[in-house]
Amino acid sequence: MVVRRDSAVGEQDSGGGKKPAKTTKRAAVKKVAPAKGESHTALVRRARRINRELAEVYPYAHPELDFENPFQLVVATVLSAQTTDLRVNQTTPGLFAKYPTPEDLAAANPEEVEEILRPTGFFRAKTKSVIGLSKALVEQFGGEVPGRLEDLVKLPGVGRKTAFVVLGNAFGRPGITVDTHFQRLVKRFRWTEQTDPDKIEAAVGALFPKSDWTDLSHHVIWHGRRICHARKPACGACPIAPLCPAYGEGETDPEKAKKLLKYEKGGFPGQRLRPPQAYLDAGGKAAPPLGAG
Repeated sequence: MVVRRDSAVGEQDSGGGKKPAKTTKRAAVKKVAPAKGESHTALVRRARRINRELAEVYPYAHPELDFENPFQLVVATVLSAQTTDLRVNQTTPGLFAKYPTPEDLAAANPEEVEEILRPTGFFRAKTKSVIGLSKALVEQFGGEVPGRLEDLVKLPGVGRKTAFVVLGNAFGRPGITVDTHFQRLVKRFRWTEQTDPDKIEAAVGALFPKSDWTDLSHHVIWHGRRICHARKPACGACPIAPLCPAYGEGETDPEKAKKLLKYEKGGFPGQRLRPPQAYLDAGGKAAPPLGAG
């Protein structure tokens, strides 16, 4: 399965973060090529080892949008366009308290929904999308979120990326989430030279068993958010540095690199107000509600 970046509201990187400005024009970044002389067998072994080690670093990795059911997840994912998962998580409690079901949101007053969604940005377009997809769920699917890709992408504001997030995390169907973090890291890891999301998915998917795909996506995306950042990767604090051909693109001094760590790795709260218990047990901190602090 492939996750595409679409331009419509509701399609953004799975991290839910803001799209870096003029990413394609960013200079001073070393060109990444496949590891010299590495055979396909060696690549598979290294890739799988990286995933195993990331699984040890992030055993609690999970979707960073708060949700209790497929309806909440599809709405939250649409709302994550051009904002952070944290901002969505701070906003959706109020939305779902007032409109807990597709039937409720389908019948909502748009102006009232806009006021709730205002903190997420692009609130008028997002209001139109979430009310529209709610109406479609009621009229076409009996108020239930469908578990098929071809049905999900028919919903307003829902493209392939949002559909795969829902399928992988609400229905347990394996898929690789090729968001901006994933694209950046697989290039640094030299798992593939491809740049098209479809081709990245195919190339990386061939390196791993299908059953690993969803967790692999979480591991790579979490590493991209916390340590292997776009502009200042914390190479000196990276647990998989010995396996990474791109080591040295970022700060290599351990003490300086440690200051670049984000979320629980830097001793800060995460993005979910209601994270899984495993995350809390590992020392992760829940994010504050909207308006707190």
